[in-house]
Amino acid sequence: MQQFPWVRWAGLTTVLMGAGYMLMKATTPTEEQLYNEMAPDLRKKVDASRAARLAREAEMKKQVEAQVAGAEHPESAKPIWASRPSERR
Repeated sequence: MQQFPWVRWAGLTTVLMGAGYMLMKATTPTEEQLYNEMAPDLRKKVDASRAARLAREAEMKKQVEAQVAGAEHPESAKPIWASRPSERR
């Protein structure tokens, strides 16, 4: 009975995967190259999208900072449902 040549198969697989990875790295443009090759109208859209994303991230950062600052004050950190209901007279 003949055994499967595992070492040769593993070596061939490794070489093929390495060659594919090197081919991908050689042919894929960087983000800067891609941006430089875009049409002017697409660049405007990308810039607008980037500015909107940065604005959302800044807003989220402000919210996180407010929550962290609120943790220092236990009364403001309580959820609204944790307070006792006001009594009616």
